[in-house]
Amino acid sequence: MTHPRLLIFVYFSFFLSVSSIAQQVTELHKFQLPEAKQAVAVDGNFFYVINNSTIQKYTKTDGKLVSSWDGAKQGIKHLNSGLVSNGKLYCANSNYPEIPMASSVEIFDTKTLLHIGNHSFGIAEHGSLTWMDEKDGFWYIGFAHYGGKEASEGRDVRWTSLVKYTKAWQQVESWIFPKNIVALFTPKSNSGGAWGNDGLLYLTGHDKPELYVMKIPTSGYTLEHVKTIPVGMHGQGIAIDRSVKTKLVIYGIDRETNSVIVDEIR
Repeated sequence: MTHPRLLIFVYFSFFLSVSSIAQQVTELHKFQLPEAKQAVAVDGNFFYVINNSTIQKYTKTDGKLVSSWDGAKQGIKHLNSGLVSNGKLYCANSNYPEIPMASSVEIFDTKTLLHIGNHSFGIAEHGSLTWMDEKDGFWYIGFAHYGGKEASEGRDVRWTSLVKYTKAWQQVESWIFPKNIVALFTPKSNSGGAWGNDGLLYLTGHDKPELYVMKIPTSGYTLEHVKTIPVGMHGQGIAIDRSVKTKLVIYGIDRETNSVIVDEIR
C-alpha cells in the first residue's frame, strides 16, 4: 500500500516539473542598438524601437535599420510603448514625469513611419498611459501611477490600473492590480503589457527581469496573478509577435546593454 504522504510528494514534484517546463524561456535573438531604451513593437517582418521622441524600424532577420522618425519638433517627449495593428503603429505617449499626468495615443503608418493620427486622453482620470494592446475588438490600456516624488496628488502605485475601451475609445470596465504585484512595481509602475495567444496577459514593471502573467477575474475588480516568469528583458515596453501563430514570442528591452531581446516562452 502506497503511503499518502508519498503520493502527495510525488504529485507536488510532478507539479513543480510541469510548472518549470511551462515557464521555460529561450532567447532567440539579441540586437544591440543605441536607441533600445524604452520599448519595442513588432509585426511580420520588422521590429520598431521606441525611445521617447524617436522610432526606428529594423528588419527582424538581421537587425538592419530601415527608416526612422523623430517627433521632438512636434512636442513628442515620452513615447513608451507600441502596438502594430493592420499596418498602423499605435504608440502610448505621455508627459511623464510632469504633473498633472496627460496622455495620448500617437498613430503611425508602418510602411513610411509617417505620423497619421492621434487620440488624446488629456488629463486622464486613470493616470499616465504606458501601454496598449487589443483583444476581441477592444482596446486594453495600462495607466500608471508612481510612488515617491513622482506620485500624483496623493495617489501612489496602488492606483495603477488596466482599462478596457471600445475601438471608439468608450470606457467599458477596468481592474486594479493585486497587492503583491503593486509591491513589485513600486516605486515605479506597470510599464508594458501584451495579450498572449494563450489568452493570458503578460505584464512588465519598470526594471525587474520578470514577466507577470495575469488574467481577468471572473468576479471582483482585481486582476489574478497566474505566475511570474524570469526573462532577459528588464521591464519597459514589450510586444508579442503575432505573426508567429504556434509559439509565444516576446520582444522586449534591456536598457543596461541597450538591447532588444527576443524570447520564446514555452
